[in-house]
Amino acid sequence: MESLLFVLLPGFYLLLGATATATAKTTSFSEEGPSYDYSASIECKSAPDSPLYNGGVMKDQTLGTRGHRHFKIAMNSPALTLSNLTGDTIYAFSSWVKISGADSAALKATLTTDNTTFTCVGTVVARSACWSFLKGGFSLDSPSNYAFIYFQNSDDFQLNVSVSSASLQPFTYQEWNENQQKMITTERKRAAILHVSDVDGTRLQGASVAVEQISRDFPFGSAIAETILGNLPYQNWFVERFNAAVFENELKWAATEPRQGEVNYTIPNQMLEFTRRNQITVRGHNIFWEDPKYTPLWVRNLPAPELKSAVSSRIQSLRLGPNASLDFFLTVQESDPLARLFMNDFNVLETCDDTKSTVDNYVSRLQEFGAAGVVMDGIGLEGHFSAPNPALIHAVLDKLALLDLPIWLTEVDISKKFDQQMQVCQIFRGCFERSFSNPSVNGIILWSALHPKGCYQMCLTDNTLKNLPAGDVVDALLKEWRTSAIEGKSEVHGAFGFIGFHGQYHVAVSWQQNRAHDAVSQPRR
Repeated sequence: MESLLFVLLPGFYLLLGATATATAKTTSFSEEGPSYDYSASIECKSAPDSPLYNGGVMKDQTLGTRGHRHFKIAMNSPALTLSNLTGDTIYAFSSWVKISGADSAALKATLTTDNTTFTCVGTVVARSACWSFLKGGFSLDSPSNYAFIYFQNSDDFQLNVSVSSASLQPFTYQEWNENQQKMITTERKRAAILHVSDVDGTRLQGASVAVEQISRDFPFGSAIAETILGNLPYQNWFVERFNAAVFENELKWAATEPRQGEVNYTIPNQMLEFTRRNQITVRGHNIFWEDPKYTPLWVRNLPAPELKSAVSSRIQSLRLGPNASLDFFLTVQESDPLARLFMNDFNVLETCDDTKSTVDNYVSRLQEFGAAGVVMDGIGLEGHFSAPNPALIHAVLDKLALLDLPIWLTEVDISKKFDQQMQVCQIFRGCFERSFSNPSVNGIILWSALHPKGCYQMCLTDNTLKNLPAGDVVDALLKEWRTSAIEGKSEVHGAFGFIGFHGQYHVAVSWQQNRAHDAVSQPRR
């Protein structure tokens, strides 16, 4: 009869996590095409850096009418003339800019083509005393004989713009996807080597090893609503898939104090009990929001002193601080040192047309809070997408990554103006893969809480929990981002190696004891 020998226990748990070593951000070219360059800058420099990708195809393009690496133009004049752009291509664009005529100004780079399309390709806060880095890009589905990039001033006053180190690097969709898959392998997986030995330390050759991933390290989840309470099928469906959650509206002021003085947290407390019971990480959501829809009726017409008092009461009921954003963060930090503080906003990642929510403004705000003493734990980007711009998404993440803070996509969905199949085929899957492949992203949460009448913009299932196309994408990606079961034998020195996604693993090892010749003795130290 076969005798089984197990390592440590009949089964033990192995945790694979990210290493502390940063990935080098370099650009290389091979037969497979260019590698995406994650380089960025949030500094204002005395001189511009060299162009990314050595300029890319910009080396062969006309810079304005001058053809120089560095040139000056009047506002709203064509800065860059591009010719023979290919279709089905993602273009990564970057340049350094400086202005004259104002100390600083928010600039938007806009692309126009012979097909009269107007696309925001990036934003930057430019200054007169130093050079600022703009990084973004655009996608073209059809070729363009010629195109122009303009710099526009959102403050609507006349400026001169100096441009330097402009770069335009094309990627075919296949090249772009290959870059994403390489980064997923590099950033989300890790090699592990198990050494199998008996109780005396003798290494065992030919031991049977079975490895199974039982949990993911990367937080991936969805919003939930009170509709999940008492709904066991929905709860089981959720727990089988997700390890993170956020409450949709249940912690908003109108939900917890609909009438003045009647504070009730019963529903969110029950939701929190469900998530804790199932070891699901819960991300906090807003307790104040300027949108009248989510502000109690009794609050809207309060005079200033009464409003201040109401706000203070609301804050104290949730252990926060006074009513300025900075004071909110400082007070939370003082009253609850264990609270993880995130700034969270929309339209930073989704578009560059919203000049109030640019990446440079977001960086400045985070730096301002840091200078005032706030120890920020992360950056939240909502991710309510309409037509995502792949190059812009990575460019924004690259700039924010320089703050060295974890970045979460906190409310990801796709506009319901697209039909379900369009949401999936052209947009939804790409958003996830772009986010998961970017090394600066540390968590993703969908905005897809299920309601009897549907979801905010995008549902994963119908009311019977049957997958809709978006749900099929989520299930497929969860399968792809999980290590399949692995079985094999330890080699001559008792080692067994594999590469797996970060997470927790169950390992079972057995060895046929009478095969003594398979044991490899090692000198004792």
